[in-house]
Amino acid sequence: MENYFNYFTEIEERFQQCRGTKTLLSPLDWALIESWKEQGFSLEAVLAGIQRSFEKFKARPQKFRKVNSLAYCSQEVLRAAEESRAAEVQGGTRRDQETAAAPPFASEEILSFLHRNVEAVERASQRAKESSQQVLAEDLALAAAALRDIAGRHAVEATVNLQELETYLTALEEKLTASLTRASSVELLAQFRREVEGGLAPYRPKMSGAQIESLERQFLKKRLLEHYQIPRLSLFYL
Repeated sequence: MENYFNYFTEIEERFQQCRGTKTLLSPLDWALIESWKEQGFSLEAVLAGIQRSFEKFKARPQKFRKVNSLAYCSQEVLRAAEESRAAEVQGGTRRDQETAAAPPFASEEILSFLHRNVEAVERASQRAKESSQQVLAEDLALAAAALRDIAGRHAVEATVNLQELETYLTALEEKLTASLTRASSVELLAQFRREVEGGLAPYRPKMSGAQIESLERQFLKKRLLEHYQIPRLSLFYL
């Protein structure tokens, strides 16, 4: 895999290419991509699954509708991911070796990204404090401090291990999501769950239980971060 951090961009581009339009992906689509990443589906497998889905769709005798969501491709993506894993086992290949290619980002880009996120999380902390959500304000302040610390260390290091940095940022994002969930009202969380249920309804029969669970979790995280105006911390969003 030449550039694992192009995961989201390349999937979006392949879907648009196969569909023949520059249709914007929905929040549910982005959450689905996130769930594929979380499950360890390789970029090559996802792209192959999308391609196969459209080839099968075009081969159908009657096509009254267009493919409007990535969820339509979920079965073929899962099948391609399983085939990819089986091939790795038989061939003795390791995807983590493939991903250790040339650094996809300049050091200055990473540092700027970290500082932008520090400022955004600090602003969110201030808003929470002004709204009398003291516990959330403190959690956000701690997250901002952690980001500032990692940015400071990155500034003085000659090289950075992107996999280690990504692991740290992902863990911090998960911790933040837990804080946001605790701070949110039952009504707000129910609203987000209704949104994902509505979007999933047509595709639920085509997805495995693990896929649905991962997708629901990623969609909830995405909506919580948007609601509290907090950016994604992962390098995938650089």
